[in-house]
Amino acid sequence: MDYLQVNRANWNARVPIHVGSDFYDVRGFKVDGRIALTPFEREEVGDVTGRSLVHLQCHFGLDTLSWARLGAEVTGLDFSDAAITQARALSDECGIPARFVTADVYDAVEALGERYDIVYTGLGALVWLPDLTRWARTVAALLKPGGFLYLAEFHPFGDILDDESGTTVTYDYFDRSPHVWEEPHTYTGSEILEHQTSVQFQHGIGEVVSAVAAAGLRMEFLHEHDHTLFARYATLVADGKEYRLPEGAPRIPLMYSLRATAAK
Repeated sequence: MDYLQVNRANWNARVPIHVGSDFYDVRGFKVDGRIALTPFEREEVGDVTGRSLVHLQCHFGLDTLSWARLGAEVTGLDFSDAAITQARALSDECGIPARFVTADVYDAVEALGERYDIVYTGLGALVWLPDLTRWARTVAALLKPGGFLYLAEFHPFGDILDDESGTTVTYDYFDRSPHVWEEPHTYTGSEILEHQTSVQFQHGIGEVVSAVAAAGLRMEFLHEHDHTLFARYATLVADGKEYRLPEGAPRIPLMYSLRATAAK
């Protein structure tokens, strides 16, 4: 199976559903000036005023344009032409300067043709990539001397637990085989997808850190977070825009973030 072709069709089909969903709240972004980033992302990245930032696997650009609202000079890259079309339209409608490029992440160096102060990769991106070593080398090649990678992701530990309670080990943490999914809906609602097949790749924390280190980047921190952004298990309790296990239950890592710097 050509994972890239299959996943591109799947994500092209998701774009109009996501743009119209309450989950992404595009209206709030356009009308109310909402920032679509988590508080910990903003805190850990720090002041981006005047800094060049490229967002790899940017989808239709909400996070990318949020960094622009915070002062960054932004570029977004995604393999979905439908997503990039929407990102450009949103940029124009909001009057937020941004560059958006359609390309596979592994082709980013050639497609973008420049280096950046910050390479940002947001939640839910790495499961679509089969080769993290190649990804990390791409990131390193995109960074200016002294620039840094910032990655925020869902924690792979959460994916080995049962879907109902999140308390029982059910899946193999070390399974690196491609997983083919047939899902009629995307994560934002009940509208039926035209292309329902996707191919995903699970990566452990050790694999991520090792790939980043092998690319020559110096790890500044790896933070694990006890909350997530959606009801991953039926037992999770909403806490504002975050979801946690009930009070008194043993906590588990549900998201993580890391920052790694290129040599000067």
